[in-house]
Amino acid sequence: MLYKYSELTQSVTHIKWSSDLQSVPLPAIIAAGMSRIGKRTGLTSKELFLEAFTEALDRAPNLDRKKIGAVYVGSASETYEHQIMYGSLMTQAAGLLPVGSSRVEGCAAAGALALRSGIMDVLSGLHDTVLVVGVEKMTDRRTEEVTDSLMAASDFTFEQVNGFTFPSLYAMMAVSHMHKYGSTEEDMAAVAVKNHANGSKNPKAHFQRAIGIEDVMSSRIIAWPVKLYDASPISDGAAVAIITKPELARRFTDSPVYLRGTGHASDTLGLYHREDPSWPEAISLACREAYQMAKIDASRVDLAEVHDAFTINEILINEAAGFAERGKGHTLLREGVTEIGGKVAVNTSGGLKARGHPLGATGLAQIYEIYLQLIGEAGSRQVPDVEFALAVNEGGSDAVVASHVLSR
Repeated sequence: MLYKYSELTQSVTHIKWSSDLQSVPLPAIIAAGMSRIGKRTGLTSKELFLEAFTEALDRAPNLDRKKIGAVYVGSASETYEHQIMYGSLMTQAAGLLPVGSSRVEGCAAAGALALRSGIMDVLSGLHDTVLVVGVEKMTDRRTEEVTDSLMAASDFTFEQVNGFTFPSLYAMMAVSHMHKYGSTEEDMAAVAVKNHANGSKNPKAHFQRAIGIEDVMSSRIIAWPVKLYDASPISDGAAVAIITKPELARRFTDSPVYLRGTGHASDTLGLYHREDPSWPEAISLACREAYQMAKIDASRVDLAEVHDAFTINEILINEAAGFAERGKGHTLLREGVTEIGGKVAVNTSGGLKARGHPLGATGLAQIYEIYLQLIGEAGSRQVPDVEFALAVNEGGSDAVVASHVLSR
């Protein structure tokens, strides 16, 4: 029996937030690091992690790694390396034994959820300083194996058994948006073009080549209107952040980055349960919560790293994050609003589309880009005078979302 969305007992519209949201000082990021993203043949997830962790340690030379009290590792699936216990694995690799560690799962939202776990650890007073990690080694598996593993993040009883894939689910989101609001295949292609242009300036990106609209439009159809160049690649990579109590941050670095807000929401796992597949309600709620905690609204955001696993999702997030009115997310691409130099630069790293999408690492790869932007080290893709930045990381078909607001 299929239930209507309104009949579900735990609708996301019932979320209640603490009245103390705006009085909680969140941790500071004292260092971040990221491996190069791509097909990293011959390397394991452990080696990718060490590439990122070494960079982070170099950025905080005053930090004694023995001060790290816990490790949280975001990883989407055990199938790629036939490996669970990523917490213990990475803690050992980092030379941090015997500190406590755990793996955090939320499909492609695992990295941001690991960050949330670290934030709650520090806020609770349990530890002063923790390490959060996102990692995935995917390219040793065939495309069909990766597709099958990914579909474990969809509803088994209807979507999986009927042969849906994530390209087809996002295609339905796209068709719904096109029908209701007049967006086009060319608008989706514009997301890919913008993000490849940004990725061409990112030396750690999977794809470092600019493309044109015709490249996207002529690429192979995966699930109309989603084409090959509308989809993010299968990637390997790792990213880390070291966070601490804000009052301790300057003991370790002269350029800390402060977490100002965090938001978290869930939606139905099956897309078929939603009244409007073109509206990512959980993203809207998670962003609202993060904004509330940071005491800002969307108009204050100068830069955003958002989850463009498929190009349509950037358009939907433009709306759900409050950068555009509902139904007008595609117009931002037409007007250049989300380009570097626009009102809100979106996916300056190249996004999942061009930087790459190693699932568990993606949420912290977004944080790494924002970290570089806020400390002024983003090179030729640097956005001047960034005050507030937003990261939006989701898992499934926007079924679980973690959003973060950061500032200098």
